Amino acid sequence: MGFHSYKENTVFIVAFQILTASALFKICLAKGFNAAFVFGDSLADAGNNNYIDTLAKYNVVPNGIDFGKPTGRFTNGKTIIDLVGQEFGFKGFIPPYLDPATKGQQLLNGVNYASGGSGILNGTGEIFVGRINLDTQISNFEKNKQSIISIIGQPAASQLIGEALFSITIGSNDFLNNYLVPLVSIAKQVLVSPEIFVTSLITRYRLQLTRHYNLGARKIIVTNVGPIGCIPYQRDVNPTAGDDCVDSSNKLAQLFNAQLKTLIAELSTNLRGSKFVYADVYHIVEDILNNYKKLGFENANSACCFIAGRFGGVVPCGPLSTYCPNRSKYVFWDGYHPSEATNILIAKRLLDGDTNDISPINLRQLAEI
Repeated sequence: MGFHSYKENTVFIVAFQILTASALFKICLAKGFNAAFVFGDSLADAGNNNYIDTLAKYNVVPNGIDFGKPTGRFTNGKTIIDLVGQEFGFKGFIPPYLDPATKGQQLLNGVNYASGGSGILNGTGEIFVGRINLDTQISNFEKNKQSIISIIGQPAASQLIGEALFSITIGSNDFLNNYLVPLVSIAKQVLVSPEIFVTSLITRYRLQLTRHYNLGARKIIVTNVGPIGCIPYQRDVNPTAGDDCVDSSNKLAQLFNAQLKTLIAELSTNLRGSKFVYADVYHIVEDILNNYKKLGFENANSACCFIAGRFGGVVPCGPLSTYCPNRSKYVFWDGYHPSEATNILIAKRLLDGDTNDISPINLRQLAEI
């Protein structure tokens, strides 16, 4: 053994890294993303919450009914990032970080770190007990980055990460399951104005997005907060709104989104080489709700999967739930989340939409840079 075995092993490792780096270089030359790293909440979670102790767990029927089985996704079928990945020809779906199989070569295609119930603030989602907040998600990526470097070497790893899509979908829970929790948050709303709360979110988010950049991310899509006042849950806990969306909740989202758009412009200017993209999902979903019949939907205010509440938004979707026979006719799958049919429309507009939907460029244009 001794010196010769050590030398042979070293030569093998270097040769393997060179071959892998060469393959990655060819992939990067092709149109599209070479990998995707996904961060966020239940709108993007692909099953991470299956592996933690949490009340925010959707790996039970009838969730996933149109996916073939429950996977931990918080919808009846595919998420937006699932659909985007398919469009760019990714092999399979981006695996959850906590899946024991997500290791080794699998990391080179990307990882999903998103966790249902999580938020920008670490205290968000405490009502669910377990969840992986955004700071921890970024730390998990940092660990994976070191593994990627050990597999293909520093230069190839930097290239892979720099060419990859970084998708960040978070913020809704900071309102729904923090600032707006019925009864529990009354004192907070009295002591902390909406303006101060939103400013605290943006201040924290600036640090988190900058951390992404410092870890090598360059192509970054940041999704704003949708019209949360229109989801079945908010309609049910605010009965005085009647048949309308909850205006006060939507105004909170709009306040956050205005500051987020400014933040994205600021980061794009100050972080050299970055390509931040602002996804206006609020505008997209609002447009879907306003034109739902033209788009083939029959219901735009109630949950397809429901147990209780006028709009079916009181209890999470689970084994005791009743669900609609044709999910494609409902904008919402449950009290919080869009159906796969809605996700398809959102994904298409993020891929090919104009600057009203996503700016300064759409995802297909971002992939070509």
